[in-house]
Amino acid sequence: MVDTKSAETTLKVKVASPYQVYFDEPALSISGVNKTGPFDVLAGHHKFITLLEPCELLIRLKNDERRIRINGGLMHVKADTATVFLDI
Repeated sequence: MVDTKSAETTLKVKVASPYQVYFDEPALSISGVNKTGPFDVLAGHHKFITLLEPCELLIRLKNDERRIRINGGLMHVKADTATVFLDI
């Protein structure tokens, strides 16, 4: 039997440009901004692709959070993996 209280569902989050990887770890969620406004992605999210507006990505970890200021980019979400491409 799995203890659901101790097992938090995560998704793999990668934020990278052609020259640098800014983040590449499991996370609880990632938040950003597109043309329609702010949004969140959690594990189990449906396939999703969007152009990101200049914003601060917020990546929530189990006991921490990371913030990455971006000038725009592309986010692709599929199979519990969120990949953000910057400087494209």
